[in-house]
Amino acid sequence: MLLLIDAGNTRVKWAVVPSAERRPEALGRWTESGMVEHAQVRSLSDAWRAHKVVRVLASNVAGEPMRDAIEQVLLGAFGMQPVPLEWFASAAELAGVRNNYRNPAQLGCDRFASAIGAHALFPGRPLVVATCGTATTVDAVTPDGVFLGGMILPGLGLMASSLAKNTAQLPQVAGHIDIAEPFADYTDAAIASGCLAAQSGAIERAVAAHARHGGNVQCILSGGAASLIAPHLSVPHQRVDNLVLIGLHKASMTPC
Repeated sequence: MLLLIDAGNTRVKWAVVPSAERRPEALGRWTESGMVEHAQVRSLSDAWRAHKVVRVLASNVAGEPMRDAIEQVLLGAFGMQPVPLEWFASAAELAGVRNNYRNPAQLGCDRFASAIGAHALFPGRPLVVATCGTATTVDAVTPDGVFLGGMILPGLGLMASSLAKNTAQLPQVAGHIDIAEPFADYTDAAIASGCLAAQSGAIERAVAAHARHGGNVQCILSGGAASLIAPHLSVPHQRVDNLVLIGLHKASMTPC
């Protein structure tokens, strides 16, 4: 079995797939998967130990402490029979995607994995990949798999909490507020409306800019806040969960 790990800024997601499974249609089909908050990462040992894992491919954007924690969990799960562990990193080219960043290694490994996953799912299409988490990233990929670059902005929750923290008279806004109209008539809703407009506006702007190069742009939405942002988008879009894990799975199929 192949264990895929996506350590994001808030949560750790994982999936187990047959290591010999290389069919494109198998992408996103897991034998088992799960998700925990950072504080619960050490609880994963038993879940991982239950599988005959022969290889681990992990993406980590949560820093060295999380990397160390995951290595300790893997040691606890497989101790006396260590399993090869590869930390996924952005490269100039991998799994059908060419990285157009000035310094390819500087691109966040999660963004690169998401681009690989999106291009694998929608080959031959111009793509805008919007991942809506702690931060929101909005990236463009050409039909032939060139990662052009993208935008990074504070995520929906971070925008709202920043207003609450730095403006004395504004409250912390709950993420579940339902916004039906852009012009709100009470403060909580006005904050939520503004944050949602900023998020959806960035995505729509990216789609419009990418469309100027030709082709019918496929907008892909992923991440924990995707369900909150999706109703406010005026462009066609498709929700794809676990895009980083799908990209890691695709990368694992690529010969070294």
